[in-house]
Amino acid sequence: MRWVNRQVRRGDRVLLGSLPILLLVLAYLVLAANRHAVNPADKILPLPSSMAESMSALMFVPDQLSGQLVFWADTLASLQRLGIGLGISTLMALMVGLALGVLPPVRATFGPLVTGIAVIPPIALLPILFIALGLGETAKVALIVIGIAPVMIRDIAAHVASLPREQIIKAQTLGASSWQVMIRVALPQAMPRLLHALRLALGPAWVFLISAEAIASDVGLGYRIFLVRRYLSMDVIIPYVAWIAVLAIVMDVVLTVLSKRLFPWAHGENH
Repeated sequence: MRWVNRQVRRGDRVLLGSLPILLLVLAYLVLAANRHAVNPADKILPLPSSMAESMSALMFVPDQLSGQLVFWADTLASLQRLGIGLGISTLMALMVGLALGVLPPVRATFGPLVTGIAVIPPIALLPILFIALGLGETAKVALIVIGIAPVMIRDIAAHVASLPREQIIKAQTLGASSWQVMIRVALPQAMPRLLHALRLALGPAWVFLISAEAIASDVGLGYRIFLVRRYLSMDVIIPYVAWIAVLAIVMDVVLTVLSKRLFPWAHGENH
């Protein structure tokens, strides 16, 4: 049987998916052990014991200045910024994307503007945002929104515009207005695509969040990573990066499960 025709069972998928991760962890442990055998004070590849000790202090020992548990305070601050940015972007993508996809005059008027904003590197706008909005939370959230909302809008608009024209014609034949076509025909079919677009936007959203926190913040996962890098504290940086990856994976899985539960018809019979 050709590999292209092989189907992998769920249990086997878990095993095959975890294998490369386990190999990377094993390779890291071997390299770290070799470096520490030569130089016990090596900071580049810390041993698991060193990372556990550093993270334990950040997770369970209150900070002397703020009295907060640093790790959880960083996580909460970053998740709040990310959640607000993703929420605003998702709402904008749904509303603007539907209007652009269903209404040709709106698409002709605002489509070029959305495209122009989408192709601008968001990081290049960061100094402008900090000057215009200050160094507070607004600028950080705005960077996430500017970074992912235009791309999500374009994706939803293109998906809605590609819906079979027959559906719109039949809806109008039954007396539907433009608003009813948008709500009853386009919206239900755009929702699975919206969750898919949100999944694809998670990675860039984290990049913009970490970038903003690294430049102007006093709490957050990105802030902590760039704060301790000056001390070569890889025993903190590596666990923080791993924690960000775990959070992103959990979000992706939740969105996938939610999409399959709410819109099983959009995933085909084999899903």
